[in-house]
Amino acid sequence: MARRDIFRNIKGAEADSQQERAPAPSYAARGASRNMLASIGELAEKAAKADHYLQGASVLELDTALVDSSFVSDRMEDDDDGSFQELVNAIREHGQETPILARPHPKQEGRYEAVFGHRRLRAARFLGRPVKAVIKPVTDVDHVIAQGQENSARENLSFIERAVFAQQLLDRSYERSTIQAALTIDAPMLTRMLSVTSRVPEALIRAIGPCKGIGRDRWLDFAQTIERPSNRTAAEVFVTSQPFVEAKSDARFDLLLAELKRTDRPRRDGSVKPAKTKWQPEDKTLSAELTDSGKMFAVSFKSKDASRFGRYLAANLDRLYGEFKQRENEER
Repeated sequence: MARRDIFRNIKGAEADSQQERAPAPSYAARGASRNMLASIGELAEKAAKADHYLQGASVLELDTALVDSSFVSDRMEDDDDGSFQELVNAIREHGQETPILARPHPKQEGRYEAVFGHRRLRAARFLGRPVKAVIKPVTDVDHVIAQGQENSARENLSFIERAVFAQQLLDRSYERSTIQAALTIDAPMLTRMLSVTSRVPEALIRAIGPCKGIGRDRWLDFAQTIERPSNRTAAEVFVTSQPFVEAKSDARFDLLLAELKRTDRPRRDGSVKPAKTKWQPEDKTLSAELTDSGKMFAVSFKSKDASRFGRYLAANLDRLYGEFKQRENEER
């Protein structure tokens, strides 16, 4: 006991410093709690990586008319996004606390291009006031990495917004390692994202919207459903319907997926309407109706010779089937 008392004052400052740097929870972090703590730590790391672009730089006020958006979009505008209105109200009342990062426009002298902070830029435009910005020369690669990391830290993008961002970068010939760094994801997750955007047309994704509450697994299910040509055509029609247009983004996703699975169900349970065709010889003395449902094929003859021709076919079925098998073997 005495020995601990002797060293208490010597170690006190060090212990307090360590406690500030790494606060330990009073309970064992397991399951969902552990995942939540890991997510918080990951967001803090992303924010630190993005914020280093702003450190030690002068903050200027720019006319928003001189600032263009990034050359690649990382989020979808949503008319029902209440968080944007909250941002507008906060800037109106308290001012813009965090500057955006902009770079000199690579193609137009005297103009700028936003690297990150697009929502703050949009809010400043809405309020009709200058936007506070840090201006730094940034390469295209550093641009997309900073843009992706900052947005992930400030407000998590939805799965589909991140997937579309990844697809746009891939279309611009960025390396997969750069895309992974921008989104802070591993290679398997990038593959899953691209498997969705490669199968679902971008126009359809943007019609659905950002879908903040729809995760990876449901988008993968949707992609598998939509890749059927008939379903894609049905989706293009359904997105113009009034119930779809009037719904919010998450609800639009649910409505469209439910509609596709409803219309797709008859093909799955075998209740497809049989295909019917007709046949006649050149002399038109006989007619036949052919019914094909996939597992059943029926031939129905009509005319005065129908009975005799039917019996002739029946008597020659063995020979006809043998010729059919021989031809099948030759075509392989």
